Amino acid sequence: MKRILWWLIAGTKGGVNRARIINILNERPYNANQLSEVVDLDYKTVRHHLKVLSENNIIVSTGNGYGAMYFLSSAMEKNYALFEEIWEKINNKFK
Repeated sequence: MKRILWWLIAGTKGGVNRARIINILNERPYNANQLSEVVDLDYKTVRHHLKVLSENNIIVSTGNGYGAMYFLSSAMEKNYALFEEIWEKINNKFK
């Protein structure tokens, strides 16, 4: 999980937005439309990040289509402290 998180957050162009989505989903589940409003990103951009996060077992969804709700996966919930550690290191680098 550590390698995947480093790659998803620090190793790719959209890492900051993916980290923001992970943080938000840690608070409560959202659908893609709600997330696009909360993170102030285009709906298609949010859908792309959700797809990447799903493919890497960071999030899971319940339901189908437009109303599907996204949650952190159980593996991500168990490793959330690791995510926070990585996110803090990245944020401190840019200060």
